[in-house]
Amino acid sequence: MTRRRDIDAVRNLSGDIWNVAVDEHQGGFLKRRDLLRYAALLGLTGFAASQGLGGARAAAAGGGTVRVGLGQPTKAIDPVSVTDPASIGVISQVGEYLILDDPKDGLQPKLALSWEANETASRWTFKLRQGVKFHDGRAVTAKDVVASFERLVDPASGSSALSAYKGILSKGGAKLVDDETVAFDLDGPNSNFPFYVSSDVYNAVILPADYAGDFEKTFNGTGPFKLESFRPKQGASFVRNENYWGDKALPDRIEIKFFDDEQAQVLALQAGQLDVIPSTTRLELAIEGNPNFKLLSVQASSHDQVHLRTDQAPFTDKRIRRALALTIDREAVVKGLLKGRAIVGNDTPFAPIFPSADPSVPQRKQDIAEAKRLLGEAGVPNGFEVTLTTERAYDIPDYAVIIQNFAKKAGIDVKLNVLPQDAYYGSATFGSSPWLDSVLGITDYGHRGTPDIFLNATLKSSGAWNAAHFNNPAYDALLLDYSKARDLQAQRLVARKIQTLLLDETPAIISYFSQYSRIVSSKVEGVRFTAISHLLLDRVSFVQA
Repeated sequence: MTRRRDIDAVRNLSGDIWNVAVDEHQGGFLKRRDLLRYAALLGLTGFAASQGLGGARAAAAGGGTVRVGLGQPTKAIDPVSVTDPASIGVISQVGEYLILDDPKDGLQPKLALSWEANETASRWTFKLRQGVKFHDGRAVTAKDVVASFERLVDPASGSSALSAYKGILSKGGAKLVDDETVAFDLDGPNSNFPFYVSSDVYNAVILPADYAGDFEKTFNGTGPFKLESFRPKQGASFVRNENYWGDKALPDRIEIKFFDDEQAQVLALQAGQLDVIPSTTRLELAIEGNPNFKLLSVQASSHDQVHLRTDQAPFTDKRIRRALALTIDREAVVKGLLKGRAIVGNDTPFAPIFPSADPSVPQRKQDIAEAKRLLGEAGVPNGFEVTLTTERAYDIPDYAVIIQNFAKKAGIDVKLNVLPQDAYYGSATFGSSPWLDSVLGITDYGHRGTPDIFLNATLKSSGAWNAAHFNNPAYDALLLDYSKARDLQAQRLVARKIQTLLLDETPAIISYFSQYSRIVSSKVEGVRFTAISHLLLDRVSFVQA
């Protein structure tokens, strides 16, 4: 029996489980987004679509040009290799995914209409939307989808998604069933696989089968806008795609300008030259209290992870790792550094927004006395000296100083080594990357719709981003159990074990999960975005004076 997306089939397969979820929702235990994500877990995404973005929309006046400020792309814009927020924002105008992970309504069908899993969730089959065309007029077929994913999992392609798919999907795993159907044979069972073909993996844009890496020439995608002009280092403009498969975009044009300096963006916004810009704490202070601007935010699983090298002194002793974690006042960090626009973390990747997270696991709080006791028990009653290496980006340098000051309370002397972002990441391979090689470090991780990528890439023994060099067979076994879990209740049971183990071992400190924000002019409405930097502007309209 397969796990289908339609309500009746899911009820037939696991009616009691589905009824429990509905009962919890009606009783107030599950938020609407949690229920929709639960439905998505079962392959029941049509439920989300019928009540979410795919439903009726209020009438809005079309026309006009939406003017956007973004940072400078770090390299040529290519969906396969893209990593920076500016490039993701640009690609959002023209590129689409099989599924959109919407911040409000969860998984939404885009180029895929439906999906289902086999009994073990090791094979997932996707039915494609018909009538979709690339901007060059060619029809999108299953061959394009297969080629897009084969490209992403090919080590020779320069794909930035290799880490995300490691242990999940390998070359040869995407298979053509017919012109309208694609199947994915996974490396192992995974109940959350739909998230891996969604916008959560921002490289998973569907491109033509013969794509040759020249995206900047034509920006050939399937999205609601198509290329008008592109000027490297300067910006790009896009016009409404009149042949779009869905509702036509409301704005006539999108005009994007690249900036080297974030302050220049807010000045252009204040001067009325821009309608939308990214947000940082400093920029938010510049527009605070001004009725001409709005701060739009979505809660995210984004976090700045502090890794502790479990294979190198002094952090070979878990008591020392726990001691450092106990010095941090998480509530103070959220209120002070992040101005309240975050939620407290508990040293595991299970952000509270994930339905599978178990909220009953006790929250770690600052306890200097206990930290000193653990240090004494570990043989370093007077503390120790350690270097914290991190990147000069976002609020991280300020966070590093905060950690340094908290650690002093327990006698831990933290020296700071703040590097330019490129230098910190280096080659992003073990042995030649301060990120992956430093004894103590802070790394920013962007939002994902499910904890799987964080759990596997950053903490699994073979994880590509395992900067803590954490090697724990019990943890690895729990990850397998989590991937096999067939419903939300089963996932939570395993999640509790994972959360408890990570609190005990403390290979990483995650003291907060940030919100993701944009600053927009009060003259526009309908700006949507994801916490991974997608900028969705097809529903934007202008407020009449």
